[in-house]
Amino acid sequence: MPLLSRKRLILAKIEATYGTDPTPTGAEAILVRNLEITPLEAETVSRDLIRPYLGSSDQLLAQTRVSINFEVELAGSGTAGTAPAYSPLMKSCGLAETTVASTSVTYAPVSTSFSSSTIYFNNDGILHKITGARGTFALNGEVGQIPTIAFTFTGIYNAPTDTAAATPTYSNQATPGVFKQGTTTNFQLFSYAGALQSISFDLANEIIYQELVGGSKQVLLTNRSPNGTVVLEAPTITAKDYFAAAISTSTGNLTFQHGQTAGNIVTLTASQADLGGPTYMDQDGIQMLSIPYIAVPTSAGNNELSLAYT
Repeated sequence: MPLLSRKRLILAKIEATYGTDPTPTGAEAILVRNLEITPLEAETVSRDLIRPYLGSSDQLLAQTRVSINFEVELAGSGTAGTAPAYSPLMKSCGLAETTVASTSVTYAPVSTSFSSSTIYFNNDGILHKITGARGTFALNGEVGQIPTIAFTFTGIYNAPTDTAAATPTYSNQATPGVFKQGTTTNFQLFSYAGALQSISFDLANEIIYQELVGGSKQVLLTNRSPNGTVVLEAPTITAKDYFAAAISTSTGNLTFQHGQTAGNIVTLTASQADLGGPTYMDQDGIQMLSIPYIAVPTSAGNNELSLAYT
């Protein structure tokens, strides 16, 4: 029987001990899209033998690992104060989770004690267990589209097995709203509430896989460089001079809210955005500004962004 591409399942659960499978169940199922996996990623080492005849030498595989990419829709759990189903993924991207009961769940970066997850990918009856997974994500919102968080993870390779998929219980992932007027609100860039067309935010974690002699197999998060791009209708210089703001050494705020119903409101805030050079672009005969930025922390550290679910 062929394996059906539609019959795939993602489960994820935080590890209490790094690299130790906490055995996620159907209750940890996550709705994803645009799923891609490299089930055996490795460095290829050729033996390059000298012989009195032609032909290839054997090759050996080193640094075996797994990489997996997918998107989740930018939506809350449906209940204020309850984390979304993809919470383990957020925490495994170097973010700490702070919960205020019945009110909010907020994610903000940390620089130590990084969490990790075990991710189960069931490919129509073939189970790939990805332990010690850590990664990064990019958030994207564009008018007329469902905003998404695109995750990229690297984890420790485990031999796949023939295992029936768990019965999923999809919960704590509310139906998303389209990125549009009325649903997406409270946008500001450097305290200017312009007409927003799209926004991207890339956490840009540096992720490396390490397997040293005498050490352990592990995925390490070694740095982050959050950045992105805002595209908005070009304002007059009087309304907002983004060229002067880019030349200046000062930083400013970047924020937007997506969703209007309690339990399904997500707010991204980068309080110290540093702008790059704005460029003009045409959209339907309208002049737009495309403005790159980086998100920087203050001297207190770990405050270059927050993602709040309320």
